[in-house]
Amino acid sequence: MAGEPMQIGEVAARTEMSLRTIRQYEDNGLVVPSASSQGGFPLYTDADVDRLMVIRRMKPLGFTIDETRDLLTAVDRLADPRLSPAERSTLAARVRRYEQAATARVDELRSQLTRVEDFANSLRARLGEHAGA
Repeated sequence: MAGEPMQIGEVAARTEMSLRTIRQYEDNGLVVPSASSQGGFPLYTDADVDRLMVIRRMKPLGFTIDETRDLLTAVDRLADPRLSPAERSTLAARVRRYEQAATARVDELRSQLTRVEDFANSLRARLGEHAGA
């Protein structure tokens, strides 16, 4: 069961994004509020929040706005039950390429993290050597 539509402030809190960032994603066509209040304010659904979370997860992996848009479009189209098997296969391959790219980027980040942790540990060790000085 879907929850009640949310105003942008609640969405910002749930996604840990600023209002400005959410509006920027709206301006770029990455997310479109699903409803409006009687006063004309945009309202967001759980599906909109899920979409923003996809965007949020892609950003630190270095995906561009265009790549994010392309993935979201492919995922949206995959949900269409009227797709032909050929279209479904093409879209699934597109999503799979993003999954592979994300996995490769995660591996790169893990490697970088290991190097940074080694560096921090070496500094701690040097400080420990000179603690009594």
